[in-house]
Amino acid sequence: MSGDEHLYDLIIVGGASAGLTAALYAGRQGLKTLLLTKDIGGQALLTDSIQNYPGFINIGGLELMKKFQEQALLYGVKILFEEVKEIKDKDGVCFTVKTTGGEYDACALILAFGKTPRDLGVEGEERLKSKGVSYCAICDGPLFKGKDVAVVGSSEPAAEAALMLTNIASKVYLIHKLSKLLAADELIETLRSRNNVVFMPESEVVRINGDRSVESISVKKKLGEIMNIQVQGVFVEMGYVAKTDLVKHLVQLNAKNEIITAKDGSTSHHGVFAAGDVTDTPYKQVVISAAQGAIAALSAYNYIQRLRGKPAIRGDWRSLPAAKTTQIQLELNPI
Repeated sequence: MSGDEHLYDLIIVGGASAGLTAALYAGRQGLKTLLLTKDIGGQALLTDSIQNYPGFINIGGLELMKKFQEQALLYGVKILFEEVKEIKDKDGVCFTVKTTGGEYDACALILAFGKTPRDLGVEGEERLKSKGVSYCAICDGPLFKGKDVAVVGSSEPAAEAALMLTNIASKVYLIHKLSKLLAADELIETLRSRNNVVFMPESEVVRINGDRSVESISVKKKLGEIMNIQVQGVFVEMGYVAKTDLVKHLVQLNAKNEIITAKDGSTSHHGVFAAGDVTDTPYKQVVISAAQGAIAALSAYNYIQRLRGKPAIRGDWRSLPAAKTTQIQLELNPI
């Protein structure tokens, strides 16, 4: 710890709709706010067409998240692209957050890191992440123009990713454990009409091979035989999980490892709030995550006000601080 520059009123973990909205509301209330995230956008980046966010008939996920980010930055929120490694109580009141880039203190936290893609869990995967192994076909697909790629997954997202990649890659291997894809018949038929798709049912990837980048995959077939397939990219489309091991010592989780929250976004630990897909809300939608982010930020503000012996805002408050443009603070700290 090197001084007040590492001391904040509020730290938000997560840079998608919940975290960015929380940052916007916290910044407008005058809280010194730090947002920590590995990237901006989260699962919203997986779609190029969002048609159910109020105010937009149709908008891409990346474009919408950039708008969220720009608005939050107008209110002096600081964003650091750092991965959180540890969160611990500092003195029974405040918290210390350790990241790949440093340590930061705050007396309130908002956990809004959503869900993360499910890993394959095979040899070579971790080493070759971002070196040919991807979890977002929309994000990384254009990098594989004219190359051979594999999509791994048995559900509709895998089929949709494979279909998109048929317009980019030379050949697309669709590898799934089940005998039949769990996707709409129309989608499957469209895939079958593409002459550069190779269906590999009842198969699983057991190893990803390559030195500096993906060179091939080892695939185990139904009868146990293993074959090597030359590919330059592997897209893992196996759904998402709540990776909450980081905070299981702090907050109560449900059977799905989601953070249990009250209506005001509070958790089982004082000073810790949560919002978005990482919580036990039954509906995972951008608009719902954004609303939860706003609620968590206002609750965190009231919590901090009470710590300072100051009055909290009313639940039906009407007036808001006037917009004030401040210098945008965006610091890139590559992992």
